[in-house]
Amino acid sequence: MGAFKEGEVVGVVEEGDDIVRATVSVGGSEIATVGYPFMLGRLRPGDRVVVNTTGLDLDLGTGGAGFILWNLDGPGPPGPRDGHIVKLRYTPWQTEVAAVEAQESRHHQRLAELETIDGRPVVVASLHSQVAAIAAGVKAQNPKARVGYLMTDGGALPLAWSNLLRELRRANLIDVSCTCGHAFGGDLEAVNVFSGLAALRAVGEADVTIAAMGPGVVGTGSALGFTGMEQGQVLDAVAALGGTGIAALRISFADPRARHHGVSHHSLTALRLAARERATVVVPELPDDQDVVVRQQLQEAGISDRHQVVTVAGTAGLSTLEQRGVHPTSMGRSVDQLPELFLAGAAAGGHAASL
Repeated sequence: MGAFKEGEVVGVVEEGDDIVRATVSVGGSEIATVGYPFMLGRLRPGDRVVVNTTGLDLDLGTGGAGFILWNLDGPGPPGPRDGHIVKLRYTPWQTEVAAVEAQESRHHQRLAELETIDGRPVVVASLHSQVAAIAAGVKAQNPKARVGYLMTDGGALPLAWSNLLRELRRANLIDVSCTCGHAFGGDLEAVNVFSGLAALRAVGEADVTIAAMGPGVVGTGSALGFTGMEQGQVLDAVAALGGTGIAALRISFADPRARHHGVSHHSLTALRLAARERATVVVPELPDDQDVVVRQQLQEAGISDRHQVVTVAGTAGLSTLEQRGVHPTSMGRSVDQLPELFLAGAAAGGHAASL
């Protein structure tokens, strides 16, 4: 059960169209909170609010924030928005969106019968942090390529929660976004992965699409219980639509957990078990000792036989990130501390752009 607590807004730290950050006094202590204006309305100092502190209470990776559910003293959220497709269905936070493929959309006719993405490359990752390196890898290889981002609902649902996406938009590394499933807040809204991929190609005019969940990957230490399993399913969706599926590997030689050493078991399992169609798996150029480990893992898991494995340099993508002032982290580790993970993303992006 969620932990819902009443508090008082001490001050508004940041206020935008898609997200508001405020300091709230709860039980005599001040906590950082986040709210979404289209669900919440305006906030003012002194307003009484109801905050969900579940993530803070459980010490989860929520960025150290509580989430404001309701402003007891405010006018409430604005009136109904355009569109009749509901996301977060049958929850207290269900919200209507203007889905790009819905009947009332001006793009409906273009998407009504569309079942192909015309061979376009789609890089599929299991970590949100890799989106930056993938996009930079694309732009380093082909600066004119239009890059789309498809955010699935495997992690955070509001796109506004991703500070990384804001950075990538400012740096002109992501050109158009689409949120699918129950994720919401993209330039385009889509009902599922298939229609999201099609919309980014036909409406967003993406030359390369990056598909990955929002922040907040979930794992349970079990063989199948992790959200990164969707990587295989999304690759199959790409194949079904006639696209070129490219897998970005989750690689780490800094993570002390054995199951994530070298190529994470998340990548190995998703590519071995969940991906039923042949895809391209990109291995970045790595130091010899690391390269031996990665290739042995791919061979032992049967990935080298089931998929096409290619080797691509990722350094140009990392240089592009640095040049554009984007500094992603993964589980608190920077590019310098975890180069292999970001090289894997940049290499996958560079390969996609070369196609």
